[in-house]
Amino acid sequence: MKSKIAFKLSLNFAAALILFSLIIGGIFLALFKNYTVEIHKLQLQKYAEAIADTLSGEQKHGMRGMMSGAYIHFISESTDVNVWIVDENLNVITPSTGHMMGHQGHDMMRGHYNVAQLPPNAGQVIQNVFKNETVFSEDFSDVLSQLTLTVGVPVRHADGSVWGAVLVHAPVEGMNKAVAQGLIILGISILVALGLVFALSLALAYFFTKPLNIMKDVALQLAQGNYKAACHIRQNDEIGDLADTLDILAGRLDEASKESGKLEQLRKDLVSNISHELRTPVTVIRGSLEALCDHVVTDPQKVAEYHEQMLIEAKFLQRLIGDLLDLSRLQNPDFVIEKQQVRLDEVLSDVCRSAQQIARQKGVVVQSDIARDTVRLWGDYGRLRQMFLIVIDNAVKFSPAGGQVEMTAGEQTITIRDHGPGIAQEHLPHVFDRFYKTHGEDNKTGTGLGLAIAKQIAMRHHIELSVRNAPGGGAVFCFIIQEPLAKDVPVL
Repeated sequence: MKSKIAFKLSLNFAAALILFSLIIGGIFLALFKNYTVEIHKLQLQKYAEAIADTLSGEQKHGMRGMMSGAYIHFISESTDVNVWIVDENLNVITPSTGHMMGHQGHDMMRGHYNVAQLPPNAGQVIQNVFKNETVFSEDFSDVLSQLTLTVGVPVRHADGSVWGAVLVHAPVEGMNKAVAQGLIILGISILVALGLVFALSLALAYFFTKPLNIMKDVALQLAQGNYKAACHIRQNDEIGDLADTLDILAGRLDEASKESGKLEQLRKDLVSNISHELRTPVTVIRGSLEALCDHVVTDPQKVAEYHEQMLIEAKFLQRLIGDLLDLSRLQNPDFVIEKQQVRLDEVLSDVCRSAQQIARQKGVVVQSDIARDTVRLWGDYGRLRQMFLIVIDNAVKFSPAGGQVEMTAGEQTITIRDHGPGIAQEHLPHVFDRFYKTHGEDNKTGTGLGLAIAKQIAMRHHIELSVRNAPGGGAVFCFIIQEPLAKDVPVL
């Protein structure tokens, strides 16, 4: 009984059983009483009709009432039944061996009974009997409030007219005793059933609460941070559904915990990377300023070199901070970029012109094959230009002197390929990560944020951006437009 559910189940079962027993007991008592009364009614009606038929027969055959008197005497002696023969004026008459009267009288002797000796409601019964009806009356005797029945049956002349009434009056014997015995049996049955119900409810409560206890333990483990906990309950009911939901919740919490761990690690890496990226230019600028302020360097040419180096480091810091701000904005879902209808061939042509200026300094040739009006989409012209410029600048950076970069634009696919050394296989999955960059002479000015920014711009425009190594050498960046505008959309 330590289980509250077991106790509640037991009480509910017991209350339901008691209520059910009371309803069944009430119905049983009502049906039993009605059945007993109907049986007595039929029996008394049988007696009364037999006496009435005998009296009618005696009159018809000129007999003097000997048979009816003997029959009444037999019924009265053998059963607890009172019999009266009454005329229309409530005079009680009895069969006699005297005169046999004709149609206008009766060969009966008037008794010395009065109305008070007749059964209750005798007057109303006799009135209805003389209307040629068989009448029943129910009442309770003063002794033990026992139900009594009175049956009135007409006694008819040969022509069918009624000349008397047979009243048969008797208590409904045994009904109270039977009812009492039934109630005792019902009470004993309820007590036995209650004992069985408590035993059964305890057993049911154990099997019912076992999965609930398991789920409670799992919930406590989840609250303590153990997201590997699971119920492993297989039941085809609401408890099983709840257990499955709890397992799903545990799985989601585990995934969220892992993701939170990744985000926390990314945050730590971001802080570490930013600190690392900022440390070098800040250190260089500070060292140069200290040398100049302390007049350690006084040669005009050296002073100019120090100033130039500080300018380079300041530009790097400016670029790093700008890239960080761009990446932060693009990763923020609340940051809205201004979109309009954009013709991609115009964006790519603009990018190629700018890229040629960058590539000319290194002796790299940028070749383009752009179909006119390749595709239109909803986008931010400036951000799309920035995305393609980041990738093509990266391609120029890793191309050898005198090499070439190829840009090809098809229906919905744009590729940018260089002929450099390519990307090592272990680096391919990470090229779009923040601050992920290779360390080499070609990438000494990179911040490690360019391709991450390009990836975010692509995602904002529903463009799939991927990278692979070309079979003949070099890297290939591929852009796939996933939501182009239909050709029949009017140009704005």
